[in-house]
Amino acid sequence: MEQNSEIKYIAIEGVIGAGKSTLAKKIKDKLSAELLMEQFETNPFLEKFYGDRKGFAFQTQMFFLINRYKQQEALAQENLFRDYIVCDYIFEKDRIFAYLNLSGEELKLYESIFPLLNRSLRKPDLVVYLQSSVERLMFNIKKRSRKIERNLTRSYIEELSEAYNHFFFRYSSTPLLIVNGSEIDFVKSGEDFEELFRQIFREDRGIIEYFKPESRKFE
Repeated sequence: MEQNSEIKYIAIEGVIGAGKSTLAKKIKDKLSAELLMEQFETNPFLEKFYGDRKGFAFQTQMFFLINRYKQQEALAQENLFRDYIVCDYIFEKDRIFAYLNLSGEELKLYESIFPLLNRSLRKPDLVVYLQSSVERLMFNIKKRSRKIERNLTRSYIEELSEAYNHFFFRYSSTPLLIVNGSEIDFVKSGEDFEELFRQIFREDRGIIEYFKPESRKFE
């Protein structure tokens, strides 16, 4: 299959538990691409935030904002000799969490900083949004059993899922592929992964595309 030659930088997005990091790694392996991963484990406030959102929201948010910016700023210099780049987040999604968790003066301060950082960064050629049901997200979170996520609540995932859908159904910064992640298993099924890969590199792509695989059950 001939790949769309205009797609060199792919970003995978989705709510916690959607499988964005796993998919990014699989695409990276197939393309021998440069992989850029969100460094959530280095955020010293994250686990405390999951237990006390109000008390640790601002510290958590600002750490992620600066950390993500430093990663994205270095993108061009670090990848001069790579044909492809795959990232498991987009910088703009930082605002999803900001508007969900910050308010008042903290949000005003955040909004005075974010545009200054965002305007100079390279944008992906394609964003893949893995849209999943809350049930599937909670299943995946429980299954992977990360210590840092032990205080995550279903209500927070519901809020986050709604915020992601609101953001991406109005997203227009780059071409976008919305994938029904509840009905695909690109981890266990090589066939599912190859079909999704073909959808990502389709030549006849529109600005916004939807991919809904056939319904199936997961264990």
